[in-house]
Amino acid sequence: MSALQYQTTQIELLRSPFIAERVIEAGNLSRDTEFLTAFGLNEQSVVTPRSLSGRLRSNITVNPVPNSSLIDLSFSSSDPEVSAKIANLWANEFLAANYEKLFGANIEARDFLEEQIEEQRERLALSERELIDYANANEIIILNAGGGENGGSETPTQSLVGAELAALNEALASATAARIRAESALRSGGGSQSSTASATLRSRLADAKAELAELRSKFGPGYPEIKAKQAEVATIEQALAGENSISNQDLQAAYRKATLEEQGLRAKLNQAKNSFLGQQNEGIQYGILKREVDTNRELYDALLQRYKELEAAGAGKNNMTLIDPATVPGGPYSPSLFRNLLLSLALSLVAAALLVYLREMMDQTIRDPSDVTKRLGLSPLGLIPRVEDGDMVGAVEQRSSEVSEAYTAVRTNMAFLTPNGAPRSVMLTSTRPNEGKSISSVALARSFAQLGKKVLLIDADLRNSGLSDFVGIDADPDKGLSSLLVGGAELNGSAIPIEPHGFDLLPTGHRPPNPVELLAGPGLKNLIENALKTYDHVLVDGAPVLGLADALEVSKATDGVVFVVESNGANVRAIENALSRLRSANATIFGALVTKLDQRNSTYGYGYGYGYGYGYGDEVKA
Repeated sequence: MSALQYQTTQIELLRSPFIAERVIEAGNLSRDTEFLTAFGLNEQSVVTPRSLSGRLRSNITVNPVPNSSLIDLSFSSSDPEVSAKIANLWANEFLAANYEKLFGANIEARDFLEEQIEEQRERLALSERELIDYANANEIIILNAGGGENGGSETPTQSLVGAELAALNEALASATAARIRAESALRSGGGSQSSTASATLRSRLADAKAELAELRSKFGPGYPEIKAKQAEVATIEQALAGENSISNQDLQAAYRKATLEEQGLRAKLNQAKNSFLGQQNEGIQYGILKREVDTNRELYDALLQRYKELEAAGAGKNNMTLIDPATVPGGPYSPSLFRNLLLSLALSLVAAALLVYLREMMDQTIRDPSDVTKRLGLSPLGLIPRVEDGDMVGAVEQRSSEVSEAYTAVRTNMAFLTPNGAPRSVMLTSTRPNEGKSISSVALARSFAQLGKKVLLIDADLRNSGLSDFVGIDADPDKGLSSLLVGGAELNGSAIPIEPHGFDLLPTGHRPPNPVELLAGPGLKNLIENALKTYDHVLVDGAPVLGLADALEVSKATDGVVFVVESNGANVRAIENALSRLRSANATIFGALVTKLDQRNSTYGYGYGYGYGYGYGDEVKA
């Protein structure tokens, strides 16, 4: 069994019910008041050994210490003294159970080993004495007396003479190599190449010659700077020649020194070689004696090791021991307020990030105004910011406001929709109510009127009109669009001038029970055609598209449609369905008007505040 398997087995035994039952019995835990109180029990409670064993095993923790044969044992309870007591009881009972499984040693084997060990000890001492005497008599000095590679036996090469011979041989090889290098350097004159001064002079000479060549290419030979540079080159060449002469003398001295060192080492090597040859015969006998010493020592160590093993088993010693007993803890280890706070904070951050990510992924509204082109296939006619205080009418009436400037840009973009300028009759509609359709109709009508155009704004949302509230008038229900469509009134008497804005408004009038049928007839188209004889532009505030057919019928009576999209509002799929319904009715969709842009859209590069730019067919950037 490997050490890992053995340790795993012991850990499982530590967690076993067998040890738990021994602990219950040894500590008399079924009657221990402190133990029962720590677990919310009392002497009247029905306590069985099995239930106590389960409680103990569920609170005991056994963890092996990494990279060691140690095991960490701990017990958890509400009482620190009970925890320390149970942990110590558990360790002691496990050691006692392990001791009971061990067998005693064979006494006869121990006695026999004692005799053999004594005999082998005497034999080892005798062989060691003979080895030392022989080495002293022949003046053999062994440097690595602890043993060599071949089983610990010594050879002549391991003696002092052999070590000296090896060192001299290595030194001679180095000296010879040094002499060869010095001779080569002397013959080739290579020493000047390694001289720092020579290298510096050569570098300066090369630079001076390069500068001289450049001056000659530009000026004649009589130019003063050329003469000065020629003198500098001559000076450097003279200094370099002197430096080479000095380097040659140094090389000769180095060669002589290397030659003398080589000759001296060679003489010493020959002397050591003679001593080594004379010691070879003695070395053979020394090796025989040394091997006998090593053999006797190995036999002695093996017998001694076996004897110690049997002695340990025969003495009843346990193969496990308790290193540190459990002590009463100074404070609770759980719950940790700091750790729980950190964990809660981390989980909250992860949950918040996940929620933001999911909302971002699931959000199918128009966040980025460029999606109008990418996803809806429409040209953005303008981007209208949200008014924080909610007073859109006041923002439209203030000509210097961001909202007013934005609608002015929309009017400018509309001037490029047709070859003849802005369409004369346009319907404004949206996917659903409250997307800014009605206020956009008022703002555009006001913007065209500021150019001196005569504008008529028709409230064609016969189901839920809101234009009268925006412009602040009380319209006569008998004079309105519904009356004109049934032929009960005239346009001149029904249109109401809106003085603050400069355009005329045709309100809805009575709310008919069948608005779709009323709008589907030729009356609306005829009305718009007649109005265009008097007015420059007719803007129609239509009903939302989804769920209603009103906008589809109104679109047939106008030149085209401006589709109003609320940013962060309607679902893209709903907008696509609304556009699909308009296209199925053969309506011309001029483009989209994105309203209610706020700080959420700044992520996509559209700032909130003054500084919006508008251009037909282009993305708008803050």
